[in-house]
Amino acid sequence: MNLIDDAISAELKKEFEGLPGDVRLAVFSQALADPGSEQTRRLIEELGSLSPRIRVESYNFVLDKEKVEELGIPRIPAIAVMGAETDYGIRMFGAPGGYEFGTLIDAIALVAQGESGLGETTREGLKGLATSTTIQVFSTPT
Repeated sequence: MNLIDDAISAELKKEFEGLPGDVRLAVFSQALADPGSEQTRRLIEELGSLSPRIRVESYNFVLDKEKVEELGIPRIPAIAVMGAETDYGIRMFGAPGGYEFGTLIDAIALVAQGESGLGETTREGLKGLATSTTIQVFSTPT
């Protein structure tokens, strides 16, 4: 049984046809500790099947510790949205349902472009930061 219905799949296939670059989605789950994370893994694998530009890498949060540490994954379910060669640091935690699914699709499109979309003034301002900065965005379905 598909998690993404046929109408949405068709829409996504059409949108993904225009992806200018490849995207890797590394999904972390653990069936025994968090059975719900397995549904996220299935969703991401299904999403990856909609385009040859999207490659899905599935990891077990407990068994694949090296990859967990390499990508800085503190909890599951987790999705790292990366370019073919570049990790931009985009991470999503929790099941991407509702509006979060749209955010995941937007992240895929941005990473495929290899460009942040930030203006030159913003880029120059960010270069002036003295230390590395992490931006976290939290959302809730309510």
